[in-house]
Amino acid sequence: MLLVIDVGNTHTVLGVYRDDELLHRWRVTSDVSRTVDEYAALCHQLFQLSALPFAALNGVVISSVVPPLVNTLETLCRRYLNCSPCVVGAGIETGMPIHYDDPGQVGADRLVNAVAAYEKYRRSLIVVDLGTATTFDCISADGCFEGGAIAPGLGISAEALFSRTRQLPRVEFKSPPQVIGKNTEHSVQSGIFYGYVGLVDGIVERMQRELPDEPLTVATGGLAAVIAAASRTISVTDVDLTLDGLRIIYQRNKQRFDTVNVE
Repeated sequence: MLLVIDVGNTHTVLGVYRDDELLHRWRVTSDVSRTVDEYAALCHQLFQLSALPFAALNGVVISSVVPPLVNTLETLCRRYLNCSPCVVGAGIETGMPIHYDDPGQVGADRLVNAVAAYEKYRRSLIVVDLGTATTFDCISADGCFEGGAIAPGLGISAEALFSRTRQLPRVEFKSPPQVIGKNTEHSVQSGIFYGYVGLVDGIVERMQRELPDEPLTVATGGLAAVIAAASRTISVTDVDLTLDGLRIIYQRNKQRFDTVNVE
């Protein structure tokens, strides 16, 4: 089995694959204060709760946008799993040319999403990842990463509104009954929800005009399904896109990494 770990700014998502099948996924807080031993205990507990055999792991792949956690997780793998994990970054074979001024500036999460989307759909694409930040990435019909855009995530935007205003209440994030709110709660929900849908559709439509063909727009991330339901530009929602990308990249680099040997 393969353990895939996607470390985001707010949450870390872990998944376990048997060949190409995702057996289970978990979402935990990305906490740089946790020690190696604490992360090892957490992983072991998650496996036990899901009735998965920890000793059956034979590989680990990591993508991270939180640099301090990379060393923690690498140490975990060597200390508790007796392996060297595949960490997405410089020197890792992705199979995707990067047409960026400095390819090293492309975040691991963006590249992993792009690899998975092209492997699945084999066409021109725009990938929208709705996380702590919202990223928009363009992949050409021949499988090249062409660039994209980065915007504040919905959570960041909403938190700025609540923290900088004295009278607006914190509200549950969901689609309001109608765009024209009849009370403060619905008015705030409308502004946050439809404002963000408008941001997504606006950027995607501008990208579409700059691209030479008609790309498929794929959304992923924790809020993908909610935003996609009201979006006119998102065609596909794929919540496991990043995990699938990690699996694909590991398979392309498998021979370079030690086999896990858990006693």
